Amino acid sequence: MDTTYAAGLVWLRRDLRLADHAALYHALKACKQVWLAFVFDTDILDGLPRRDRRVEFIRESLVELDEALRDAGGPDGGLIVLHGPARREIPRLAHALGVQAVFCNADYEPAAEARDAEVATALGSTGIALHPFKDQVIFERQEVLTRTGTPYTVFTPYKTAWLAKLDAFYRSAYPVEKYLAGRLAARPKASRRAVPGLGELGFERTNLPDLKIPVGASGAAALLQDFLPRMDRYQVQRDFPASKGPSYLSVHLRFGTVSIRELARRAHAAAASGDAGAGTWLSELVWRDFYFQVLSNFPHVVDGSFKREYDRIHWEEGADADRLFAAWCEGRTGFPLVDAAMAQINQTGYMHNRLRMVVASFLCKDLGIDWRRGERYFAEKLNDYDLAANNGGWQWAASSGCDAQPYFRIFNPVSQSAKFDADGKFILRYLPQLAKLPKPLLHAPWTARPVDLEAAGIRLGHDYPLPIVDHAQAREVTLARYAVVKGR
Repeated sequence: MDTTYAAGLVWLRRDLRLADHAALYHALKACKQVWLAFVFDTDILDGLPRRDRRVEFIRESLVELDEALRDAGGPDGGLIVLHGPARREIPRLAHALGVQAVFCNADYEPAAEARDAEVATALGSTGIALHPFKDQVIFERQEVLTRTGTPYTVFTPYKTAWLAKLDAFYRSAYPVEKYLAGRLAARPKASRRAVPGLGELGFERTNLPDLKIPVGASGAAALLQDFLPRMDRYQVQRDFPASKGPSYLSVHLRFGTVSIRELARRAHAAAASGDAGAGTWLSELVWRDFYFQVLSNFPHVVDGSFKREYDRIHWEEGADADRLFAAWCEGRTGFPLVDAAMAQINQTGYMHNRLRMVVASFLCKDLGIDWRRGERYFAEKLNDYDLAANNGGWQWAASSGCDAQPYFRIFNPVSQSAKFDADGKFILRYLPQLAKLPKPLLHAPWTARPVDLEAAGIRLGHDYPLPIVDHAQAREVTLARYAVVKGR
């Protein structure tokens, strides 16, 4: 930016780090003094359960960030933390500080865009500029288009164009460190307080510490260093939930405690040297951008199917559907892989990516329940919940989204279990009551002989549920249900 301001404010949202930070870099270059602020936005928080791991993750990451800021700017520096509606608090703070500009990184969710527009209007009414920057994706909105100038709706050609555009400029980091010293302003005395505790925010502690999920930029760095030696095996290990295959960085990408450019740079360099695992991991980062651009260019996906004809599908409703949905949510379907996966998300806020596809397919295509109900449940439970990716994943499973699986592809939860958790290690981690069953029977306990069940100390329907649906019959019903999209 060419404009020079006496003072500016960086508004942190999904970018809880100092390194390689677009908005912070531009603020430091354009302003003689810079403050950083984060708002615990009650417009968001008021809709969350009182025990929410994401709020605790944010809070702990802010404690680390505040310490880093004071190390860089002196004991009177640090982060300004507010609690209230961000649409009100940011204009109020900007006016109180006397800044001429507010810098932030763009957020592409419709509700966030509406909030930012309201803030921009409020700031503008007093002569303060709002400058948003791209930071949470490599390519945003319409940076990658087809030859006819339209957004991509199929992943593979999007990926080809994305990779072709990924030159050194887009992989490079913002050199924040060059400008940090001497530009960070001292906090007003009224703002020199510790990051508020969960209780002050109206929340309770969760089991986040027990799960040993690393928080903050240091936690992201530790996970990345742990993953890099395993990255060459990613394409082999990523589908097996009992294996240490993923990077486990998704929650850090969600809250910006790691830079997407750093991850893309690492993956691209390794893939260019022939590392197949790195190439597969890079593809997953491309999928992330793909779903962001879908959300930006086709905002109707928030409430409806990307393929609008899929909104004609008649999903199961009423008391019986509610009963089946509750069994799915609580891991009482009688299909061990599905139940173990739901136990994982309920207990930890994480679910392995392969299992996300399995349980989503089961809800939509075995139980005939609207994908939007599952999407909302994941939105409440996932530590790494991101509207773009969550919506894209659910619409993929329901066959209603961009480049989704065909409607007639229906995951068999038993064969998926036998293929990706053959020894039942993942199942037994969450369903220890099945431990004495012979391994081949772990995937479908209802097929066990009475003698096997007795030896294992299991009474189906008592110690473990009977299946709530017959998969083969459900498949035929699903094919008939989806016929409406083909005009039959």
